Amino acid sequence: MSYVCTTGDIMVRVTPQFMETDSNPEAGRYLWAYTVEISNGGPDAIQVLSRYWKITDGLGQVQELRGTGVIGKQPVIEPGKSFSYTSGAPLPTPSGIMGGAYEVRDDNGRLYDVIIPSFSLDSPYDRARVH
Repeated sequence: MSYVCTTGDIMVRVTPQFMETDSNPEAGRYLWAYTVEISNGGPDAIQVLSRYWKITDGLGQVQELRGTGVIGKQPVIEPGKSFSYTSGAPLPTPSGIMGGAYEVRDDNGRLYDVIIPSFSLDSPYDRARVH
């Protein structure tokens, strides 16, 4: 399942995947990979300057992460082009949720945030709950 959010002319699509073989439920380690695609539908190139992630585990514990660029890069995305990368997130619980934002700068020097859609981190080890 993919999650999509559009901010202005910039679309962000996230596709998470539970990494069964890299997880160790007995040790309380659950790992997800997620692929992000940032598509520029606008008239100006943008550069991804930084990222912000808010990660909430299944117990409601929140971790906030900030950093320069993505995967060690500050990619420039030309009009009509996309940039994709894959990263990972470990949790101590079998489920959680992530979301955040990228700070970008366009060709005109304008800085703004592009929303990363919140996406569910689900594993087969999480018991379904009725609320």
